[in-house]
Amino acid sequence: MLTMYSTPWCGYCHRLKSQLDREGIGYEVVDIEQDPAAAKFVESVNGGNQTVPTVRIVSPNGGESVLTNPTIVQVKNTLAELGVTA
Repeated sequence: MLTMYSTPWCGYCHRLKSQLDREGIGYEVVDIEQDPAAAKFVESVNGGNQTVPTVRIVSPNGGESVLTNPTIVQVKNTLAELGVTA
């Protein structure tokens, strides 16, 4: 499962969403401005900063990876490494 932590005004988030759509990769978007728990998670993995997009990928077997402002290639590689199918 791929979760993208985002804000409505983030240009990098919009770009990554369009790339994920084009590649047929499913994802859930969580707006950190509307979800305080999500904002705390993003801060916890980014040295206290609310850097978006932050992408969390969880595999069915329990593996997990978090990427900050990743490229679509990094996302695809991480999905493959974790054995997550799009």
